[in-house]
Amino acid sequence: MTIKELKAKSISYRKKILQYIVGANAGHTGGSLSCTDILNVLYNEVLHVTPENFSSPDRDRYIQSKGHCVEALFVVLADKGFFPEEDLNTLCKYKSHYIGHPTKKVKGVEQNTGALGHGLPISVGTAIAAKMDQKEYKVYTLMGDGEIPEGSNWEAALSAAQYKLDNLCAIVDKNSLQITAATKDVCNTDPLDKKWEAFGWAVKEVNGNDVEELLSAFKSLPFEKGKPSVIIAHTTKGKGVSYMENQLKWHHGVPSSEEYVISQQELDKALSEL
Repeated sequence: MTIKELKAKSISYRKKILQYIVGANAGHTGGSLSCTDILNVLYNEVLHVTPENFSSPDRDRYIQSKGHCVEALFVVLADKGFFPEEDLNTLCKYKSHYIGHPTKKVKGVEQNTGALGHGLPISVGTAIAAKMDQKEYKVYTLMGDGEIPEGSNWEAALSAAQYKLDNLCAIVDKNSLQITAATKDVCNTDPLDKKWEAFGWAVKEVNGNDVEELLSAFKSLPFEKGKPSVIIAHTTKGKGVSYMENQLKWHHGVPSSEEYVISQQELDKALSEL
């Protein structure tokens, strides 16, 4: 895809994320919108994974540690053909597999996630397995900045450096807000780059809502041979919708009918201005 096409795809994804959240009357809206560009670039330009090769031991692995933002993942997986998009009309409905966190009952989902702090440890184990089996596949995991204080992350980070997992890339969606407050007020993890570096990782910081910067970072992996890589992606919670951006209340929230119309109009305008 061209950069313009990637930008257009992000806008399309945001429109659909909001559509299905409104239909379900539930969803982690702000965080799904903040990580949309990351998922867009990963699935359309980086990951070697398709519905056809999903059972292959040689496929790349993507694990969404911030599992509560599953709406973004579901929309992207549907777009890539893992399942019919109309399945998402059952999101959060009785007996649907499309629930509020990733589950392996949905095709394209590698791991059940949602208990924060688990995605990186699972990814480290998966990357170690690739090294042991002499496989070339890469492992990617998306984390929220609100889950970084979990101790399991730092045990995993130490292990990744110890085993020189340069086939592993963690992405931190640093939108600076979590469910109750700003992340710095709940448990400040800054300076985040220095912490990852101290744990033996190669670090790159990017604008996580800029598809061009994201693509450049992913294409330069690994950042250092023999080291795991982490991309600190500075994003805007609620990205793309003016009344949601940087607003704590949209961590989990459903737009009213009037708010939904405004969001779609703003995103359509952004698309027309590309």
